[in-house]
Amino acid sequence: MEYRRLGNSDLQVSPVCLGTMTFGRQNSEAEGHAQLDAAFARGVNFIDTAEMYPVPPQAETYGATESIVGSWLKGQARDKVVLATKVAGPARGMGWIRGGPQALDRDNIRTALEGSLRRLGTDYIDLYQLHWPARNQPMFGQWRFDPAAERAATPIREQLEVLGELVREGKIRYVGLSNEHPWGVMEFLRLADELGLPRVVTIQNAYSLLNRVFDQGLAEVCFREKVSLLPYSVLAFGHLTGKYLEDPAASGRISLFPGFGQRYDKPNVRPAVAAYVDLARQHGLTCTELAIAFVASQPLVGSTILGATSVAQLEANLRAAELSLPEVVVAGVEAIHLQFTNPAP
Repeated sequence: MEYRRLGNSDLQVSPVCLGTMTFGRQNSEAEGHAQLDAAFARGVNFIDTAEMYPVPPQAETYGATESIVGSWLKGQARDKVVLATKVAGPARGMGWIRGGPQALDRDNIRTALEGSLRRLGTDYIDLYQLHWPARNQPMFGQWRFDPAAERAATPIREQLEVLGELVREGKIRYVGLSNEHPWGVMEFLRLADELGLPRVVTIQNAYSLLNRVFDQGLAEVCFREKVSLLPYSVLAFGHLTGKYLEDPAASGRISLFPGFGQRYDKPNVRPAVAAYVDLARQHGLTCTELAIAFVASQPLVGSTILGATSVAQLEANLRAAELSLPEVVVAGVEAIHLQFTNPAP
């Protein structure tokens, strides 16, 4: 398997990263371990998790995903695993996490990291990510910035300073962002360069055939600043399998957790999915294969985050990530994108 360098770090990762947010709710510990074993048997060396997981988040399962990954990690050579996790920021409630959490300040980041290290059973994290901005920003299906929603937030400088302390202490190796926007990425990079603090090496944002907002502003930033994209929601909560076209009640997160994934409750999602399904069929592909192969082939992608609820599903997704799409298929994707541009931002 080809391995890639993330940003300007020395982390060499597989082109696929195993996403684990189903572990502890949709998947048991044994099922999670089976997926991890299957992924690593195929050459995957990169795992992504978060203190907030599993999702949808709830107090009863808080931290379960990290604990499942941690129990598996005990039987592995730690230096052969690239481990990424995230600290939950403010503005999304979840009162069971550090009382809110109310900030991404020094105390919150340190407390979050110590909890993650304990659950994961390790003394360092390879890539530690801020799960979403502390400041006012449109997120998770919101599509425009609202100045009226402005609120107090921990300054980016303070966030970077504590992350720099943790790097110096050896508790984290590199820093990443998630669900960020162009101004935020540039501000993190500017302050890092000015103050000698850690530069972010990755950004983990939603990216799929239904959501290519990254291409509009973040792509140039990441190209010029050597920041790798870690795309998530590549199958758009299962919509890009095509299963919900035929059966809106098909088994999956959308039907299991009503109200979850509101990003996809928009008028052009269904016709866009139908167009991509038709394109895939014309070329002997499933829509799943089309969706995964397209994202995995994008030039700024460091590693494509793929999750699953079964080993069979995971293995199919891994095979899809290895496909090379013919130019005629890519041209078809671009034509549909111009017709249905980012229906699920």
